Amino acid sequence: MIEVEAKAKIDNFEKMRERILKLNALKIKDEHQIDIYFNSPVKDFAKTDEALRIRKTSSEKEDHIFITYKGPKIDKQSKTRKEIEMEIESEMKAEKIFESLGFKAVRKVIKDREYFQYENYEISLDNVYGLSPYMEIETSVEEGADYTKAQEGIFKLFEKLGITDGFERTSYLELLENLDNNKN
Repeated sequence: MIEVEAKAKIDNFEKMRERILKLNALKIKDEHQIDIYFNSPVKDFAKTDEALRIRKTSSEKEDHIFITYKGPKIDKQSKTRKEIEMEIESEMKAEKIFESLGFKAVRKVIKDREYFQYENYEISLDNVYGLSPYMEIETSVEEGADYTKAQEGIFKLFEKLGITDGFERTSYLELLENLDNNKN
């Protein structure tokens, strides 16, 4: 599956939530997420633009744990990339497997995310601990399919919501790492 996604910095959640709801988007859920990112013993994911993480999610109704692999970004405008994800039963067991294979945990990224559905797009308002407010819009296409129409639709939806700049291709992990590096 190809995840077609773009993200932008926003001024605040309240104004954006109002704009999203004015489009008649449906609020799906609120979710707390804890992501643990790993680096490979054979290649540096920061250099190859890949990601491997364990994500633990909690909402009012349910909790889940996923392993996700994200391939390198495939264009210069968005965060479009191959994504493979599967649900697992134990975060601790997965961590032990990764560590036994030489993978190293590099950072936790914690966020509260509000999900909305608009047509075939998922909109999320992301309160990432340590960062300014962000919004992501994404959809998926089959691997090998042309993703340009989906990508154009995402940027048109951003425009409908009043966002024409502030787009960010850097992951939340990288943004937090860059903040830490600038402090030193």
